[in-house]
Amino acid sequence: MRTLIKAAIAACAITLSITPALTSAKTVKLRVAHELAPTEPIHLAVTEFAEAVNKRSNGRLNITVFPSSQLGSNRETYEQVRQGAPIIQVVDPGYLSDYIPDFGILNGPYLIDDPYDFKKILSSDWYAQLVKKADAKGFHPLAFNYFFGKRHMLGNKPHPDAASMQGVTMRIQPNPISVKTFGALGARGVALPWVEVYSALAQNVVDVVEAPLGSLMGAKLQEQRKTLTLTGHFTAFVGLAMNEKIFYSLEPDLQQILVEEAVKAGDHMTEMTLVNDKKLLAELQKQGVTVVSDVDIASYRAATAKIYDEFPEWTPGSYAQIQAILKK
Repeated sequence: MRTLIKAAIAACAITLSITPALTSAKTVKLRVAHELAPTEPIHLAVTEFAEAVNKRSNGRLNITVFPSSQLGSNRETYEQVRQGAPIIQVVDPGYLSDYIPDFGILNGPYLIDDPYDFKKILSSDWYAQLVKKADAKGFHPLAFNYFFGKRHMLGNKPHPDAASMQGVTMRIQPNPISVKTFGALGARGVALPWVEVYSALAQNVVDVVEAPLGSLMGAKLQEQRKTLTLTGHFTAFVGLAMNEKIFYSLEPDLQQILVEEAVKAGDHMTEMTLVNDKKLLAELQKQGVTVVSDVDIASYRAATAKIYDEFPEWTPGSYAQIQAILKK
């Protein structure tokens, strides 16, 4: 408990917005942070996670959820977590790759076709070693099985093949994988926080946005753009991670509760996403969005394949190792 108190005090020094994790000898307070709206699937999933943990721990853990970047931008909260803040961050492989480069591979273009295959990676020795690398950098992943959906292109015209992306100004995620992927397609990427995307489209700062269907609908981006091209360039999974020292300072049974409930909520979100994506497509069409499904995926795959050779910081042979895991 002394370790936890020290970690919480250190976190307070980072920013006045951080409060100690331990408020009494019996209750550990944690906060879940993410940048998306309360209407999005990830918010429902982490709320389910928080409620389950609070109930199962009989009050020894108390988790509250803060959507819409209330605790700071994505990059700010990553730093807060790393430095000891009592925050459980919704983490994306692309952002985590700034700290643990090998995480970036999980966000690569056309890495997998079937979302269920991602479990092969998460149950592998390769992923177990990745968790150890994350621990060494101050992050402890609780789960990484939250399927967001495949990411697609929303603009005002179709993008049926890779050549159609040349010169397109689009919002991209501010991480190296996105920069290199869309650079390989010849697009002009503009890295913007998600909360700024709606206004960026409205003001024509960008012409195209890419995201899973749930995020597009959650942010109401169909109000700004009316052509959806089903490129499926990224199969988007995110996870939950917290400060490594805080996690290991908890009693073993509390560690187990956090991990088990994080995985359970991720499995539930994955199933719901697979079901809801069909409904979302139908709803988008009802709202006047043209859905383009006749897409030359092979051209996109070929154009972006080279990016797997452009990250010398990745452990040599990691991509080949993942491909071998997926073939089992």
